[in-house]
Amino acid sequence: MRRKISLLFTCLTVLFVAGCLAAQETRQTFQVMFYNVENLFDTYDDPHTSDNEFLPEGVRYWTPYRYYSHLQQIARVVHAAGEWDTPALIGLCEVENDSVLIHLTKRTSLRAQNYLYCITQGNDPRGINIALLYQADKFRLLNSSSKRIPFRQKTRRSRDILHVSGRVITGDTLDVFVCHFPSRRGGEKASEPARLDAATYLRRLCDSVCAVRRTPNILIMGDFNDMPSDRSMQTLIRSSDDRRRLTNLFADAKKLNHTGSYKYQGKWNQLDQIIINDSWQRYYKPESAQIFMPSFLLTDDRTYGRQRPFHVYNGFKYEGGFSDHLPVMAYFLLPVSKK
Repeated sequence: MRRKISLLFTCLTVLFVAGCLAAQETRQTFQVMFYNVENLFDTYDDPHTSDNEFLPEGVRYWTPYRYYSHLQQIARVVHAAGEWDTPALIGLCEVENDSVLIHLTKRTSLRAQNYLYCITQGNDPRGINIALLYQADKFRLLNSSSKRIPFRQKTRRSRDILHVSGRVITGDTLDVFVCHFPSRRGGEKASEPARLDAATYLRRLCDSVCAVRRTPNILIMGDFNDMPSDRSMQTLIRSSDDRRRLTNLFADAKKLNHTGSYKYQGKWNQLDQIIINDSWQRYYKPESAQIFMPSFLLTDDRTYGRQRPFHVYNGFKYEGGFSDHLPVMAYFLLPVSKK
Protein backbone atom coordinates (compact mmCIF):
# COMPACT_ATOMS: atom_id res chain seq x y z
CA MET A 1 0.00 0.00 0.00
CA ARG A 2 2.79 2.40 0.94
CA ARG A 3 4.46 1.66 -2.40
CA LYS A 4 1.26 2.53 -4.31
CA ILE A 5 0.80 5.75 -2.36
CA SER A 6 4.46 6.69 -3.00
CA LEU A 7 4.06 5.98 -6.72
CA LEU A 8 0.84 8.03 -6.85
CA PHE A 9 2.55 10.92 -5.04
CA THR A 10 5.46 10.79 -7.49
CA CYS A 11 3.10 10.88 -10.49
CA LEU A 12 1.15 13.81 -9.06
CA THR A 13 4.42 15.67 -8.39
CA VAL A 14 5.57 15.10 -11.99
CA LEU A 15 2.23 16.32 -13.33
CA PHE A 16 2.34 19.40 -11.09
CA VAL A 17 5.88 20.30 -12.18
CA ALA A 18 4.98 19.71 -15.82
CA GLY A 19 1.95 21.95 -15.42
CA CYS A 20 4.07 24.70 -13.88
CA LEU A 21 6.59 24.44 -16.70
CA ALA A 22 3.83 24.54 -19.29
CA ALA A 23 2.45 27.69 -17.68
CA GLN A 24 5.90 29.25 -17.69
CA GLU A 25 6.41 28.30 -21.33
CA THR A 26 3.19 29.88 -22.62
CA ARG A 27 4.09 32.01 -25.62
CA GLN A 28 2.29 34.69 -27.58
CA THR A 29 2.78 34.52 -31.33
CA PHE A 30 3.98 37.91 -32.52
CA GLN A 31 3.76 38.03 -36.31
CA VAL A 32 5.53 40.72 -38.31
CA MET A 33 4.83 41.48 -41.96
CA PHE A 34 6.22 43.91 -44.53
CA TYR A 35 4.45 44.76 -47.78
CA ASN A 36 5.22 47.14 -50.63
CA VAL A 37 1.62 47.82 -51.65
CA GLU A 38 2.37 49.41 -55.05
CA ASN A 39 1.18 52.98 -55.22
CA LEU A 40 -1.58 53.27 -52.65
CA PHE A 41 -2.73 56.74 -53.70
CA ASP A 42 -6.07 58.35 -53.01
CA THR A 43 -7.96 60.01 -55.87
CA TYR A 44 -7.37 63.63 -54.83
CA ASP A 45 -4.71 65.98 -56.12
CA ASP A 46 -1.94 67.00 -53.75
CA PRO A 47 -0.59 70.26 -55.22
CA HIS A 48 2.75 69.75 -53.46
CA THR A 49 3.60 66.38 -55.08
CA SER A 50 3.69 64.74 -58.50
CA ASP A 51 0.63 62.53 -58.04
CA ASN A 52 -1.26 63.60 -61.18
CA GLU A 53 -1.08 60.20 -62.88
CA PHE A 54 -3.05 58.74 -59.94
CA LEU A 55 -6.12 60.90 -60.43
CA PRO A 56 -9.39 59.97 -62.16
CA GLU A 57 -8.42 62.13 -65.14
CA GLY A 58 -4.75 61.07 -65.02
CA VAL A 59 -2.97 58.73 -67.41
CA ARG A 60 -3.78 55.74 -65.17
CA TYR A 61 -7.46 56.65 -64.76
CA TRP A 62 -7.19 56.10 -61.02
CA THR A 63 -10.89 56.12 -60.21
CA PRO A 64 -12.55 55.73 -56.78
CA TYR A 65 -13.57 52.21 -57.82
CA ARG A 66 -9.97 51.22 -58.56
CA TYR A 67 -8.77 52.88 -55.37
CA TYR A 68 -11.26 51.08 -53.12
CA SER A 69 -10.62 47.83 -54.93
CA HIS A 70 -6.93 48.21 -54.10
CA LEU A 71 -7.76 48.81 -50.43
CA GLN A 72 -9.89 45.64 -50.33
CA GLN A 73 -7.12 43.64 -51.99
CA ILE A 74 -4.57 44.74 -49.39
CA ALA A 75 -6.98 43.83 -46.57
CA ARG A 76 -7.44 40.40 -48.14
CA VAL A 77 -3.69 39.82 -48.12
CA VAL A 78 -3.39 40.80 -44.45
CA HIS A 79 -6.17 38.42 -43.43
CA ALA A 80 -4.71 35.58 -45.47
CA ALA A 81 -1.22 36.14 -44.09
CA GLY A 82 -2.45 36.06 -40.51
CA GLU A 83 -4.71 33.03 -40.96
CA TRP A 84 -6.43 32.86 -37.54
CA ASP A 85 -4.93 36.09 -36.26
CA THR A 86 -3.69 39.07 -38.26
CA PRO A 87 -0.07 40.28 -37.86
CA ALA A 88 0.79 42.38 -34.81
CA LEU A 89 2.96 44.72 -36.90
CA ILE A 90 2.66 45.49 -40.61
CA GLY A 91 5.23 47.69 -42.33
CA LEU A 92 3.96 49.33 -45.52
CA CYS A 93 5.61 51.38 -48.22
CA GLU A 94 4.25 53.34 -51.18
CA VAL A 95 1.36 54.81 -49.18
CA GLU A 96 0.44 58.40 -49.95
CA ASN A 97 -0.94 59.85 -46.72
CA ASP A 98 -3.06 59.49 -43.59
CA SER A 99 -6.27 59.29 -45.61
CA VAL A 100 -5.37 56.03 -47.33
CA LEU A 101 -4.43 54.45 -43.99
CA ILE A 102 -7.69 55.58 -42.38
CA HIS A 103 -9.59 54.10 -45.31
CA LEU A 104 -7.56 50.89 -45.14
CA THR A 105 -8.06 50.37 -41.41
CA LYS A 106 -11.64 51.69 -41.11
CA ARG A 107 -13.36 51.03 -44.46
CA THR A 108 -12.23 47.48 -45.17
CA SER A 109 -12.53 44.20 -43.28
CA LEU A 110 -9.47 45.30 -41.26
CA ARG A 111 -11.68 47.57 -39.17
CA ALA A 112 -12.39 44.61 -36.87
CA GLN A 113 -8.66 44.15 -36.22
CA ASN A 114 -8.28 47.50 -34.41
CA TYR A 115 -5.14 48.63 -36.20
CA LEU A 116 -3.58 51.99 -35.39
CA TYR A 117 -0.86 53.51 -37.52
CA CYS A 118 2.22 55.74 -37.74
CA ILE A 119 3.37 57.36 -40.99
CA THR A 120 6.32 59.41 -42.22
CA GLN A 121 6.07 62.85 -43.78
CA GLY A 122 8.92 62.56 -46.26
CA ASN A 123 9.85 64.69 -49.25
CA ASP A 124 9.63 62.05 -51.98
CA PRO A 125 8.74 63.84 -55.26
CA ARG A 126 5.72 61.57 -55.85
CA GLY A 127 4.51 61.97 -52.28
CA ILE A 128 4.73 58.33 -51.19
CA ASN A 129 5.51 57.51 -47.57
CA ILE A 130 6.28 54.71 -45.11
CA ALA A 131 3.83 53.44 -42.51
CA LEU A 132 3.47 50.96 -39.67
CA LEU A 133 0.16 49.37 -38.69
CA TYR A 134 0.15 48.02 -35.15
CA GLN A 135 -2.29 46.32 -32.79
CA ALA A 136 -2.26 48.25 -29.52
CA ASP A 137 -2.94 45.16 -27.38
CA LYS A 138 0.31 43.62 -28.64
CA PHE A 139 2.44 46.73 -29.17
CA ARG A 140 1.96 49.76 -26.90
CA LEU A 141 3.21 52.82 -28.74
CA LEU A 142 5.83 54.89 -26.93
CA ASN A 143 7.19 57.13 -29.68
CA SER A 144 7.19 57.64 -33.44
CA SER A 145 9.43 59.82 -35.60
CA SER A 146 10.18 60.42 -39.27
CA LYS A 147 13.93 60.40 -40.00
CA ARG A 148 15.21 62.39 -42.99
CA ILE A 149 18.17 60.68 -44.71
CA PRO A 150 21.20 63.02 -45.04
CA PHE A 151 22.26 62.31 -48.62
CA ARG A 152 25.66 63.43 -49.86
CA GLN A 153 23.84 64.69 -52.95
CA LYS A 154 22.11 67.57 -51.18
CA THR A 155 19.33 67.98 -53.75
CA ARG A 156 18.19 64.36 -53.52
CA ARG A 157 14.67 63.73 -52.25
CA SER A 158 13.42 60.39 -51.00
CA ARG A 159 11.29 58.60 -48.43
CA ASP A 160 12.11 59.12 -44.77
CA ILE A 161 12.88 56.22 -42.42
CA LEU A 162 10.09 55.55 -39.91
CA HIS A 163 11.28 54.88 -36.35
CA VAL A 164 8.65 53.56 -33.93
CA SER A 165 9.23 52.48 -30.33
CA GLY A 166 6.74 50.36 -28.42
CA ARG A 167 6.33 48.04 -25.44
CA VAL A 168 5.53 44.36 -26.07
CA ILE A 169 3.94 41.84 -23.73
CA THR A 170 7.29 40.79 -22.21
CA GLY A 171 7.87 44.35 -21.00
CA ASP A 172 10.66 44.82 -23.53
CA THR A 173 10.91 47.99 -25.58
CA LEU A 174 11.04 47.18 -29.28
CA ASP A 175 12.50 49.73 -31.71
CA VAL A 176 11.08 49.26 -35.20
CA PHE A 177 12.52 50.84 -38.33
CA VAL A 178 10.50 50.73 -41.56
CA CYS A 179 12.32 51.68 -44.76
CA HIS A 180 12.00 52.19 -48.48
CA PHE A 181 15.51 52.83 -49.78
CA PRO A 182 16.11 54.84 -52.99
CA SER A 183 15.24 53.00 -56.18
CA ARG A 184 17.57 51.70 -58.88
CA ARG A 185 16.25 54.19 -61.40
CA GLY A 186 19.11 55.31 -63.62
CA GLY A 187 20.94 52.00 -63.14
CA GLU A 188 22.00 49.87 -60.19
CA LYS A 189 25.55 51.23 -59.97
CA ALA A 190 24.68 54.86 -60.65
CA SER A 191 22.02 54.82 -57.93
CA GLU A 192 24.03 52.78 -55.41
CA PRO A 193 25.54 55.77 -53.52
CA ALA A 194 22.07 56.89 -52.42
CA ARG A 195 21.30 53.47 -50.94
CA LEU A 196 24.68 53.45 -49.22
CA ASP A 197 23.81 56.82 -47.67
CA ALA A 198 20.50 55.39 -46.45
CA ALA A 199 22.15 52.27 -45.02
CA THR A 200 24.88 54.27 -43.28
CA TYR A 201 22.30 56.55 -41.68
CA LEU A 202 20.11 53.63 -40.59
CA ARG A 203 23.19 52.00 -39.06
CA ARG A 204 23.74 55.20 -37.04
CA LEU A 205 20.13 55.17 -35.88
CA CYS A 206 20.51 51.57 -34.68
CA ASP A 207 23.74 52.42 -32.90
CA SER A 208 21.96 55.30 -31.17
CA VAL A 209 19.31 52.90 -29.88
CA CYS A 210 22.02 50.56 -28.58
CA ALA A 211 23.66 53.50 -26.78
CA VAL A 212 20.53 54.43 -24.81
CA ARG A 213 18.82 51.07 -24.23
CA ARG A 214 20.16 48.69 -21.58
CA THR A 215 18.78 45.78 -23.63
CA PRO A 216 18.15 47.06 -27.16
CA ASN A 217 15.62 45.14 -29.26
CA ILE A 218 15.74 46.16 -32.91
CA LEU A 219 13.49 45.12 -35.80
CA ILE A 220 14.08 46.53 -39.28
CA MET A 221 11.88 45.83 -42.29
CA GLY A 222 11.52 47.35 -45.70
CA ASP A 223 12.00 47.43 -49.43
CA PHE A 224 15.73 48.11 -49.65
CA ASN A 225 16.00 48.02 -53.45
CA ASP A 226 19.14 45.93 -52.92
CA MET A 227 19.82 42.27 -52.32
CA PRO A 228 21.10 41.01 -48.92
CA SER A 229 24.60 40.56 -50.37
CA ASP A 230 24.84 44.08 -51.82
CA ARG A 231 27.09 46.74 -50.31
CA SER A 232 24.32 48.78 -48.71
CA MET A 233 22.91 45.80 -46.83
CA GLN A 234 26.34 44.63 -45.71
CA THR A 235 27.08 48.15 -44.49
CA LEU A 236 23.89 48.03 -42.45
CA ILE A 237 24.36 44.70 -40.67
CA ARG A 238 28.09 44.74 -39.93
CA SER A 239 29.51 45.99 -36.63
CA SER A 240 32.71 45.35 -34.71
CA ASP A 241 30.59 45.36 -31.53
CA ASP A 242 28.72 42.07 -31.08
CA ARG A 243 26.04 43.88 -29.07
CA ARG A 244 25.22 45.96 -32.15
CA ARG A 245 25.35 43.16 -34.71
CA LEU A 246 22.33 42.67 -36.97
CA THR A 247 21.04 39.53 -38.66
CA ASN A 248 19.20 39.58 -41.98
CA LEU A 249 16.53 36.87 -41.83
CA PHE A 250 16.36 36.83 -45.63
CA ALA A 251 20.09 36.57 -46.33
CA ASP A 252 20.22 32.80 -46.84
CA ALA A 253 18.17 31.94 -49.93
CA LYS A 254 18.41 28.23 -49.11
CA LYS A 255 16.30 28.74 -45.99
CA LEU A 256 13.54 30.62 -47.80
CA ASN A 257 10.47 29.18 -49.45
CA HIS A 258 11.03 31.11 -52.69
CA THR A 259 13.81 32.83 -54.64
CA GLY A 260 12.53 36.38 -54.31
CA SER A 261 9.73 38.81 -53.53
CA TYR A 262 10.02 40.96 -56.67
CA LYS A 263 10.45 39.90 -60.30
CA TYR A 264 12.24 42.15 -62.79
CA GLN A 265 12.90 41.17 -66.40
CA GLY A 266 12.31 37.52 -65.63
CA LYS A 267 14.58 37.38 -62.56
CA TRP A 268 13.42 37.16 -58.96
CA ASN A 269 15.08 39.54 -56.49
CA GLN A 270 14.94 39.62 -52.69
CA LEU A 271 14.52 43.36 -52.19
CA ASP A 272 12.09 43.05 -49.27
CA GLN A 273 13.75 41.95 -46.05
CA ILE A 274 13.40 41.75 -42.27
CA ILE A 275 16.46 42.31 -40.05
CA ILE A 276 16.84 41.90 -36.27
CA ASN A 277 19.53 42.36 -33.64
CA ASP A 278 20.90 39.61 -31.38
CA SER A 279 18.76 40.57 -28.39
CA TRP A 280 15.46 40.40 -30.27
CA GLN A 281 16.61 37.19 -31.98
CA ARG A 282 16.06 35.28 -28.73
CA TYR A 283 12.33 35.47 -29.49
CA TYR A 284 12.61 34.56 -33.17
CA LYS A 285 10.88 31.35 -34.23
CA PRO A 286 13.67 29.55 -36.14
CA GLU A 287 13.30 29.48 -39.92
CA SER A 288 9.91 31.21 -39.80
CA ALA A 289 10.99 34.00 -42.17
CA GLN A 290 9.14 33.51 -45.43
CA ILE A 291 7.83 35.12 -48.57
CA PHE A 292 4.04 35.04 -48.51
CA MET A 293 2.93 33.75 -51.91
CA PRO A 294 -0.53 32.14 -52.05
CA SER A 295 -1.73 31.41 -55.56
CA PHE A 296 -4.04 34.45 -55.68
CA LEU A 297 -1.02 36.81 -55.41
CA LEU A 298 0.51 35.35 -58.59
CA THR A 299 -0.36 35.37 -62.27
CA ASP A 300 1.15 33.93 -65.45
CA ASP A 301 4.21 35.76 -66.72
CA ARG A 302 3.52 35.85 -70.45
CA THR A 303 6.77 37.65 -71.23
CA TYR A 304 9.37 35.68 -69.27
CA GLY A 305 7.49 32.49 -68.42
CA ARG A 306 6.19 30.83 -65.26
CA GLN A 307 4.63 33.27 -62.79
CA ARG A 308 5.04 36.77 -61.39
CA PRO A 309 3.28 38.92 -58.79
CA PHE A 310 -0.24 39.96 -59.76
CA HIS A 311 0.23 43.73 -60.19
CA VAL A 312 -2.23 46.55 -59.80
CA TYR A 313 -0.69 47.96 -62.97
CA ASN A 314 1.62 46.22 -65.42
CA GLY A 315 3.22 49.28 -66.94
CA PHE A 316 0.21 51.49 -67.63
CA LYS A 317 -2.17 48.58 -68.11
CA TYR A 318 -4.57 48.13 -65.23
CA GLU A 319 -4.60 44.52 -64.00
CA GLY A 320 -6.56 44.96 -60.79
CA GLY A 321 -4.22 42.73 -58.81
CA PHE A 322 -2.50 43.24 -55.49
CA SER A 323 1.07 44.53 -55.88
CA ASP A 324 4.25 44.11 -57.91
CA HIS A 325 5.89 42.83 -54.69
CA LEU A 326 5.12 39.84 -52.50
CA PRO A 327 4.89 40.35 -48.72
CA VAL A 328 7.57 39.02 -46.37
CA MET A 329 6.88 37.72 -42.86
CA ALA A 330 8.54 36.42 -39.71
CA TYR A 331 7.24 35.01 -36.43
CA PHE A 332 8.38 35.66 -32.88
CA LEU A 333 7.34 33.79 -29.74
CA LEU A 334 7.04 36.06 -26.71
CA PRO A 335 6.85 34.43 -23.27
CA VAL A 336 3.69 35.24 -21.35
CA SER A 337 3.93 35.06 -17.56
CA LYS A 338 1.01 33.52 -15.70
CA LYS A 339 0.30 34.47 -12.09
